[in-house]
Amino acid sequence: MSNHLFDAMFAPHAATPGTFLYLEDGGTLSRAEFGVLGARLAAVLASCGVKKGDRVALQAAKSPQALAVYAACIRLGAVLLPLNTAYTPEELAYFISDAEPRVLICDPVALDALQPIATRNNATILTLDPVGGGSLMERADAVAPHEGVATCGPEDLAAILYTSGTTGRSKGAMLSHDNLLSNARTLADLWRFTEDDTLIHALPIFHTHGLFVAVNVSLLSRAAVRFFARFDADTVVEAMPQSTTLMGVPTFYTRLLADDRLNRDLVANMRLFVSGSAPLLAATHEAFEQRTGHRILERYGMTETNMNTSNPYDGDRIAGTVGHPLPGVDLRITDPNSDVALPQGETGMIEVRGPNVFKGYWKMPEKTAEELRPDGFFITGDLGMIDAQGYVHIVGRQKDLIISGGYNIYPKEIEILLDDMPGVRESAVIGVPHPDMGEAVVALVVSDDGASPDPHDLAAALAPKLARFKHPRRVLIVEDLPRNAMGKVQKNALRAQFATCLG
Repeated sequence: MSNHLFDAMFAPHAATPGTFLYLEDGGTLSRAEFGVLGARLAAVLASCGVKKGDRVALQAAKSPQALAVYAACIRLGAVLLPLNTAYTPEELAYFISDAEPRVLICDPVALDALQPIATRNNATILTLDPVGGGSLMERADAVAPHEGVATCGPEDLAAILYTSGTTGRSKGAMLSHDNLLSNARTLADLWRFTEDDTLIHALPIFHTHGLFVAVNVSLLSRAAVRFFARFDADTVVEAMPQSTTLMGVPTFYTRLLADDRLNRDLVANMRLFVSGSAPLLAATHEAFEQRTGHRILERYGMTETNMNTSNPYDGDRIAGTVGHPLPGVDLRITDPNSDVALPQGETGMIEVRGPNVFKGYWKMPEKTAEELRPDGFFITGDLGMIDAQGYVHIVGRQKDLIISGGYNIYPKEIEILLDDMPGVRESAVIGVPHPDMGEAVVALVVSDDGASPDPHDLAAALAPKLARFKHPRRVLIVEDLPRNAMGKVQKNALRAQFATCLG
């Protein structure tokens, strides 16, 4: 009997010596110990009736025990449902009723609020706190490790990840064993991961980046992981001399650049810095290279597909691009209105096809049919273009496209110009309702520390560089930009906040 994902990523650890996780408190977890932990948790889940195909929902703080729930689910052939720790009970009620998990694992402080939801949906509720306490581990300490491994093929489901739901009801993206394994194999090879690597892991594990990129690549390559509950500049700086790689979001890099300790000596042992989940400003890319000698490797992925593209390990890592399609991934640009493929250099909808692309949306066949074409291409909702060198540029989300007076306006084009102006740290360009034009352009600008850019001066500087219909009707200075847990600017929140700013 075989288990496609478990056999490749988890089983080899039982017989592989050495440390898997370096913990914040100075402790370690060997590969063998992690395997036993996963097997004990599998025994607990099995005692709750979890079997192949059942869902296990996890909303708990990042910890080795929470990570081992993933290993337990794959061993049993169960489907992991990782949930953002920021979700409220009201939000969780939807996910639990939709996915119908057999077990819900939550923080003890949320037990009273979530118990009625679990009871309503016939789910067993177990608790897990940030330091590995709670009813889940109490039960795990009292059972023998689960010895069996469920038979699972490449197409069996491994996880359901819910999208953010900013444009409607959240959708559960169904990811198979091979969706995850094929992508991890490609990335481990492309980014040259080996058992000699030590990854700094400061990302959450309820998201594709932290769980299915960082962890899967490390498991597959037998790399060690410095496992931190969250990003802290002091902790990461201290870890760099004993590490080789870092995967992060742009916020990681801007915060490191604000630390005077970041220099070439500090990163002498580091070989790779990866950024994703949100656009990396070209200025950040360039400043980081000047300070460290390293060019950050930016890549592009999403919940439904894992990773789609990457800048090269060897060769030019070009700021403002997300590199080339991964080996085995087909990427095309199409006209959003006609679905016809567009020539190189033209902007349109990004569509991808490959073994990384999900199986569809849980209980949403109509939505699946809308976004997965018969030929296997997934309509990402991202607008982009491919330049003459084959590098993919992300222009923005289709929902963020501004249509003013019948003209299409891509916010990224304006943001790039604003971000390059003196005194500007970053910007976000949105469309707001306009009685005549339908939508009008509004630019929100965050100032550099100690700078006070004048909105009128910024607008005047933009004017000669943009067609008149692209000119912002207002430029507003704001303290910061709202972001989600992975650092993406929440433009839906900005559109709501500034909907009436034109009067």
